[in-house]
Amino acid sequence: MGEEKDVGGITINATKLQVEEFKESILWADMCNELTFWLDGLEVEKSHIVNDIAEKNLSSAAVISHISSIDGRKKAIQYMLSLPEVFLNILEERNDSKRK
Repeated sequence: MGEEKDVGGITINATKLQVEEFKESILWADMCNELTFWLDGLEVEKSHIVNDIAEKNLSSAAVISHISSIDGRKKAIQYMLSLPEVFLNILEERNDSKRK
């Protein structure tokens, strides 16, 4: 399988058609459901922390670190949910650069 690396060092071995088919697959739908469930859970966890801060007037570094950790995990999950589109954009840019 011929691999091509882009400027960011990302290697995509799948074709554009394969990524598009994956986006429409039951497997991807199941993965999106699970990742969205995780996002919802993290949001609930964060809201509990925010409520505790408001009620108990907490402002420790540990609390701020925990909120930052939740936000980081949410960002990683959101990136995972966008990966098929990211791959399609990279493949499209690769094709555009080949045409030039």
